[in-house]
Amino acid sequence: MDSMETGRNLSVIRQVILYVTFAIVFSGCNDVIAASIVGSKHDLSVRGPGPTKSPFERQVCIFCHAVHNSSAGTPLWNRYSSGSVYETYKSTTLKANVGQPTGSSKMCLSCHDGTIALGMVRSRSEPIRFAGGVVAMPAGAANLGTDLADDHPISFRYNQELADKNGELHNPSALGGHVRLEGGQVQCTTCHNAHDNQFGDFLVMDNYGSALCVQCHDKKNWKDSSHKSSNAQWNGKGKSPWHKVKDGTVKGQGCESCHRPHTAGAKQRLLAYKNEEDNCFSCHNGNVGRNNIEAEFEKSSRHNLVGTSGVHDPTEDYINPSVRHVECVDCHNPHAVKNVPAEAPEASGALFAVKGINAAGGEVREVKYEYELCYRCHGDSADKGAARIERQFPQTNVRVEFDSGNASFHPVTAPGRNSRVPSLMQPYDESTVLYCTDCHSNNESRKDKGDGPSGPHGSIYEPILQRRLVWTDFSSESAAAYALCYKCHERNSILANESFSLHSKHVADEKTACTTCHDSHASENNTHLINFNIRYVSKNSSGDLSWRDNGDLSGTCNLSCHGKDHKDSRYPVVKVIIP
Repeated sequence: MDSMETGRNLSVIRQVILYVTFAIVFSGCNDVIAASIVGSKHDLSVRGPGPTKSPFERQVCIFCHAVHNSSAGTPLWNRYSSGSVYETYKSTTLKANVGQPTGSSKMCLSCHDGTIALGMVRSRSEPIRFAGGVVAMPAGAANLGTDLADDHPISFRYNQELADKNGELHNPSALGGHVRLEGGQVQCTTCHNAHDNQFGDFLVMDNYGSALCVQCHDKKNWKDSSHKSSNAQWNGKGKSPWHKVKDGTVKGQGCESCHRPHTAGAKQRLLAYKNEEDNCFSCHNGNVGRNNIEAEFEKSSRHNLVGTSGVHDPTEDYINPSVRHVECVDCHNPHAVKNVPAEAPEASGALFAVKGINAAGGEVREVKYEYELCYRCHGDSADKGAARIERQFPQTNVRVEFDSGNASFHPVTAPGRNSRVPSLMQPYDESTVLYCTDCHSNNESRKDKGDGPSGPHGSIYEPILQRRLVWTDFSSESAAAYALCYKCHERNSILANESFSLHSKHVADEKTACTTCHDSHASENNTHLINFNIRYVSKNSSGDLSWRDNGDLSGTCNLSCHGKDHKDSRYPVVKVIIP
């Protein structure tokens, strides 16, 4: 055997000894080596599979390990520490004490922060040269930089105290066999095994359905969520971003439908995209979800998601946040949402486990009724803005409007007080209870014979009305003009004066809008939703502006409207026959 062959054999023997030694040290002697670093992306030798490699170096382990001249205090470590000061992960919901990287994480970053040459090793006097003039880690997903605020936190103690503080973490004593802490801390090696890439991304286990994520994270309601169980697949244009998932399903993608453990778009909570709504629209624009929800927010009347960005926070005052805003997660809990229908006033599964305000004005952590969610912003909150119609008795707090103690109200919190409404069409009757979204919804709602999504995302009719409603006078009466009212109230009955003896005269002849006399939500003072629009209705010549219910579909008006003075004008008109 010549000296050259002997040298090659010794080199191979050293690499085998080194690899086995390192594997034993870092595995705790409990695992059988499942796969070799050889042929993986961490193989930077001339035989490595990727473009980032040395065209000359035949040794595989040398880029991280050396039998001699290794780092003191670290078994066989052949790299220099970068000495960088890192920006660490921060969040308003973070309970852990995250410090500068330590332990194996510091070793990983000696390549993955991009500050040290890949070929800069302790056992060589000169750096190992790389192909294409590459020196440090090239830009891309593997180069984390020194800003780790957009990466999963590392180098923090994970114990029962932290699990209790967080409330949505498993007891660390229950971690699976593949997921390990290093000296009681979460490090890169908790999720990654640098020597085994059988699961991709050097993960310690198959992460299908976020099986790795849920080893530590125990998100409330996640087990029953549609986002955990959905078999929906990518139907959008171009290549699916979920190509790593073997069946390309929502349930397979799991947490990573919305979150990125490294180089996340939004640092806090590691959201995939910087703008909150884009994390929802990536699926709910027709790419995956059945409906194109994103398109609804392009309509003229909509909840203005794009009006603010980066201001929503889970810890904020959810009634009066510092900046008034609306985001998808204000109305939907992505970890809890599920496809469970409901009947008014019960909240459907789409609103499961979201915060709200009950009819009494109390805060609720999980809404039971749909209106409790609406009350959160449209009830006692500040800065709601002026009413669209200037009323005789103004009220912008819809919680107060729908109080079942009021003189009259549309039946949202309870059946209405009026026991006789001749114009109601089937399936509606005097005992019916309605959703807010029976009126405020998409104008193409599938619930209203359309083919679009339901809900108050957007509409072509102000203010997010499911059908058209004209609220200015002097517009011709038609089925289209008052389509929203005629959804429940039969048009022929209204024009036949079955409810009010002068309906046809007012609505058809005088071109008076329904909303000129009736408040669509409620009237705290009058029955039959009477609360005049003072743009058209004013005091009469006696200085009186009032309406009195005389019972049995009759009443008395004292007011001025369209230039006509009403003094004790009664209806129905009683004709006195003089013999």
